[in-house]
Amino acid sequence: MADWEIWLTIGVLAVATAATRSSFWLIGHRVAIPKRVQEMLRYAPACALAAIISPDLVLGPDGEVQLGLSNPRLLAGITSFAFYLLRRNMLHTILFGMLVFTLLRVSHVFAAAA
Repeated sequence: MADWEIWLTIGVLAVATAATRSSFWLIGHRVAIPKRVQEMLRYAPACALAAIISPDLVLGPDGEVQLGLSNPRLLAGITSFAFYLLRRNMLHTILFGMLVFTLLRVSHVFAAAA
């Protein structure tokens, strides 16, 4: 790819990003989003977060699926989910999940060294 093609691609992507992000700002008052669509958009952040986190929980370092008890990320994710269902506090859930994940990783390192 030539330099001018790279710069053209960057420019086109910048214009496309600016156009899509500013479209509601420019014509937002003239277009009404139906109530049903607004209700569905409430779940978009949770779906995006699940799409980002889920592969990291179940995929190993080589890209293979790991669903066993030897996967500390999956175990920490499951325990964090259970913790959230009990407490309903996102900050505590994040801290608890990171604590569980760290303890699982440390115990795995010490178990491998023995």
